[in-house]
Amino acid sequence: MIQEPAAQLLQHWHEFYLLVGTAAAALVALLFVAASIGAGILTRHPGGPTRTYMSPVAFHFTSVLFVSAAALVPTHTRLTLGLLVGLNAIAGTVYAAFVLRRLFTDNIADVADRICYGMVPLFAYLAGLAAAYLIFGGSMHAPEFLAGTVVLLLIVNIRNAWDLMLSMARRRGEADARGQAPQAEITPGG
Repeated sequence: MIQEPAAQLLQHWHEFYLLVGTAAAALVALLFVAASIGAGILTRHPGGPTRTYMSPVAFHFTSVLFVSAAALVPTHTRLTLGLLVGLNAIAGTVYAAFVLRRLFTDNIADVADRICYGMVPLFAYLAGLAAAYLIFGGSMHAPEFLAGTVVLLLIVNIRNAWDLMLSMARRRGEADARGQAPQAEITPGG
């Protein structure tokens, strides 16, 4: 039973995952462009705010892209699709918990950052684990649950990417006003 094709479960979702996956890929590309343009603002310290803010956004967009691509493979069984979604959710849960810990211990985040960079992604990945379970069971609610998790990650990370870009623009503007190269570390909201 678990070896039956997942295509039946997701047959009406092809365009959705094509759209969401394309959006995630485009947003990752734009994030790389923004990071390269703002390279003078990013800290060189490997454990600094860049790692706390920029890296998670790229990770979560890539996770959305991965799940969308996996959902589009027509030969997946419920077992293989459930495993891929579940493994992605486990990796995301571990990473989101790591980021959330950093947000609470580094004193560089406000409440909105702790919610949007830490708690919401953690919740989305836990929901992804539930979606994997529903896929294994062949639940008719699995497609909606899985769609909800990827849309939640996509939306919160659009907010996070916007927050990063505003922070980078603010730092650049402050440095330009002083007539010097930006030296401050990037911290959204700060």
